[in-house]
Amino acid sequence: QVQLVESGGGSVQAGGTLRLSCAASGRDLIHYSTGWFRQAPGKEREFVTGIRWDNQIDAEFVKGRFTISRDNAKNTVHLQMNSLKPEDTAVYYCAAKFGSISISDTEYDVWGQGTQVTVSS
Repeated sequence: QVQLVESGGGSVQAGGTLRLSCAASGRDLIHYSTGWFRQAPGKEREFVTGIRWDNQIDAEFVKGRFTISRDNAKNTVHLQMNSLKPEDTAVYYCAAKFGSISISDTEYDVWGQGTQVTVSS
């Protein structure tokens, strides 16, 4: 079973950038689809972006601002977030599943502990 640990969260002003990392151990992430989700206070968890070795899916609200990438040598998936907005404030989670990327959080089997992103106006 793979284990996931997120890092890179923090507080930035609107327009700023952050780079989140999802480091895996136990198994190679290349065997999984990896997704980034986020949950803002009082809201449901929502899909941000996902990647597999042959495919990538982005939520509409991140296109042009967020980029997901993988570093197979470090068994890590990154989320580069540019042009951050106050509405991007949330706890960001990475998750892994076998098979195709899914935008549904219920289909993911393994989750990290989350990392807080706070964007001030």
